[in-house]
Amino acid sequence: MNKILIVAQKEFRDGIRNRWAISIAVVFVLLSLGLAYFGSATAGVLGFSSLESTLVSLGSLCVMLVPLIALMLAYNSFVGELEQGTLLLLLTYPLSHNQLLLGKFMGQAAILSAAALVGFGIPAVVISIMSDVNVAEVLLAFSAFIVAASVLGWVFIALAYVISLCVAEKSKAAGLALVVWFLFVLVFDLMLMALLVASEGDINQTWVPYLLWFNPTDVFRIFVYMIVGSTNLTGVLSIADQGSNGIVHLSVVMLSWVALPLLLSAWILKRKELS
Repeated sequence: MNKILIVAQKEFRDGIRNRWAISIAVVFVLLSLGLAYFGSATAGVLGFSSLESTLVSLGSLCVMLVPLIALMLAYNSFVGELEQGTLLLLLTYPLSHNQLLLGKFMGQAAILSAAALVGFGIPAVVISIMSDVNVAEVLLAFSAFIVAASVLGWVFIALAYVISLCVAEKSKAAGLALVVWFLFVLVFDLMLMALLVASEGDINQTWVPYLLWFNPTDVFRIFVYMIVGSTNLTGVLSIADQGSNGIVHLSVVMLSWVALPLLLSAWILKRKELS
């Protein structure tokens, strides 16, 4: 465990040194405050309107940004270090492949989680102070949101490791990372909606809602709606009402999305020729 923590500390320090955590936190703070204050501007209202609309808007923002940030943070974790020769150097130490993988994951997950805590925590405090709201309700909802956003980031860090271990060049890893982001964030829902429209209701409706589980960004968005107690799901998410999408189910699905790519990464790393 000490070896894993040493690698994690190194990754975290590298992230701080490269301004990753600070930059991500600043972006989250600015966009969160902007959405909270100007989110209802189209209705002619400035200032914090409601917890539900703010968190739903932040959820849509997170779906676009968090996966992209996580992929860009981790896509070169192995292929980049292999190109530089530092990966081989690390493995000369009494350090197993699994310890290296878990250490890297813990360090980079901590970077993203710290950025989410600061980036969304500051707006939560500002809203609690500046608006006439139930402070406990706001802080509790934002706390759940921060955890969900962090786990979403962990999913894409784990996916980035699979990419990084499957290619031989950093440029290819970057390209594949963008493809993965595009597929999960944009293409998946369009394809699912096209399937539902083309089927004209002939598809067995009992299993259709579970298709959303194949996209961690959709699971995250459903989770956000549940945090604020909203049943007004729109677009392709509307089919989630027909399925078993409780907090426990969604949590298990999201954690599975973290664990499975990590297990696959560990398997690839053990069999990869690093010399």
